[in-house]
Amino acid sequence: MSVPELSVVLPGYNCAATIRRALLSLLDSPSADFEIVFVDDGSTDDTVSVVSALKDSRIRIVRQPHSGVAAAANLGVAEARASIIARMDADDYSYPNRFTLQLGYLAANNLDAVGGRVRIIDPAGIPVPSMGRYEKWVNGFCDADSVAAYRFVESPLVNPTIMAKRKVFELGFRNGPFPEDYDLLLRALQAGYRMGKVPEIVLDWTDGPGRLTRTDERYSMAAFDRCRRAHLLVGPLKNCGRCNLWGAGQTGKPWLRWLKENQIEIGFVVDVDARKIGRKIHDVPVISHTDLPSADGSPLLIAVGAEGAREQIVPVLKNHGYRIGADAWFVA
Repeated sequence: MSVPELSVVLPGYNCAATIRRALLSLLDSPSADFEIVFVDDGSTDDTVSVVSALKDSRIRIVRQPHSGVAAAANLGVAEARASIIARMDADDYSYPNRFTLQLGYLAANNLDAVGGRVRIIDPAGIPVPSMGRYEKWVNGFCDADSVAAYRFVESPLVNPTIMAKRKVFELGFRNGPFPEDYDLLLRALQAGYRMGKVPEIVLDWTDGPGRLTRTDERYSMAAFDRCRRAHLLVGPLKNCGRCNLWGAGQTGKPWLRWLKENQIEIGFVVDVDARKIGRKIHDVPVISHTDLPSADGSPLLIAVGAEGAREQIVPVLKNHGYRIGADAWFVA
């Protein structure tokens, strides 16, 4: 049996209602050289029967006792035969041109992993208004530097859109009180792997009430926050005695306190509020963005929450010699 160009790893648990549509969306790709490794995570419904009924030689079914999505994804990676692996979830819809776009972008931009833009819908296929701002954010940047810079805000790549070289997935999904996909992405970026995103929509991402991200504590806002802070301490802030901060408002102040609690000295805080400039907050001087010193290698965390503020800050940082994603990172 020849080795395919691409393996798609698709874990599923009790997904009989949605898996046929998800698989058909993948099988509709004009790219013929791929396999789908469907990992049944101990389903107790008709999931396996639904998958088997498709009778397509590109689908391989692997079964395991119910162990969770991290274990299922790891098994799928181990079973995958290709050197490039893509992820997919059982309730999402992959656009037909996804593989062609991502494979081309991965090669043309010398990346290790690539995602894509998404349309967030409910189970009936209707866009979710409450997710509008998040959809705009996650679809808003594609280049590798921005992915690296924004990774401590939230996951800059939507997990079921990710396509990556095998070495990225072989870092392994870990079980713990954190989102396993975000944890893997942060470890891969810290290891130096470059990630980008195709500028086209490649997936309808279903946000339903039964989705794990809605029902499991591992995907709560608190869990994401613990994850990003833990990775900051072993990544950009490792062995860091001094750090600087941009933002003295509601978003920035908790980060200021957290940095001090972790015995990290803060040289200054940048803010645009004239009432704060020239004062001290928690004994740290507040300066104007017009007085921002040139980059000296000290990490700079940017903690601002106002819509559009991050985009306005980027050119200021670049004008002062900061390398976005290398010594300056956005946080939330």
